[in-house]
Amino acid sequence: MRSVFLDYATVSFDDDLDPGALQRVLPGLELRPHTAQESVPAAIEGAAVVLVNKLRLPRATIEGATQLRLVALAATGTNNVDLEAARERGVAVCNLRDYCTASVVQHVYGTLLLLTRRLREYDALVRSGAWQRGEQFCLLDFPVRELTGRRLGIVGYGTLGKAVAQVAQAFGMEVLVAQRPGGAPVPGRVALDDILPVVDVLSLHCPLTPATTGLVDASRLARMKPDAVLVNTARGALVDSAALADALRAGRLGGAAIDVLPEEPPSRGDPLLAADIPNLIVTPHVAWAAREARQRCIDEMAGNVADFLRGGRRGRVA
Repeated sequence: MRSVFLDYATVSFDDDLDPGALQRVLPGLELRPHTAQESVPAAIEGAAVVLVNKLRLPRATIEGATQLRLVALAATGTNNVDLEAARERGVAVCNLRDYCTASVVQHVYGTLLLLTRRLREYDALVRSGAWQRGEQFCLLDFPVRELTGRRLGIVGYGTLGKAVAQVAQAFGMEVLVAQRPGGAPVPGRVALDDILPVVDVLSLHCPLTPATTGLVDASRLARMKPDAVLVNTARGALVDSAALADALRAGRLGGAAIDVLPEEPPSRGDPLLAADIPNLIVTPHVAWAAREARQRCIDEMAGNVADFLRGGRRGRVA
């Protein structure tokens, strides 16, 4: 039974992970570091099991892979696979859940604290010699804020959203959960447009769907407090990049931490990559990527494959 991991290097950097669990359930597994998108149909020809992270498997590719039985995703998101085509062809698709929660939560608060404590700015002051030339024991050039007593709004209250909320409570923050646009009403949740004017931090953890694409646009940014912070570790297209850049430049928003962009890598550029945007942190989709989380990713994929081969439905989304 042929099996191939199309983009293994998107999970394992410099072979820093142990693929043993996968190799035990899939003897002869081909670990391809990278596969060009246009080469995917040829790369999976004759394969019964395809492991993939971010490469696209559209309808034509799935229909052309006559031996394909299982697509095992190295991610939670499934928007890169045509699930309807997979169901029609009888191809199982499984994803991962709760493998990178700790990593993402720590990234959310790491960037949030970096912004609210103004750590980059104060580090730059010391490196410039300003402290050494100062007239008192501390510098107070940049206002620092506590998280305690402030309001956190969460959009997307699954495993990640709940874990972010739990840590917020440890900081003494008040948590408000938004009713996700396009979702069924849930008791205790508040309409997003009602949350925006009162939260100090808005953290996004929802999937990208037609209802959530462009969720945070110019009109919604305008409803937020001028000192509020936006954190996006979910999907880049949830946020209008140009509108966010404009809001930050104009001082209409206190800051933003962006780990995802609509196009990755952003080979055609993105408004948020400009060098003149204040109070912005942009990281290259690494919130999930602690080494421990990436190893769990590999091991959980192996668990999904092993269960499928036994006739189970672990992690199944199609």
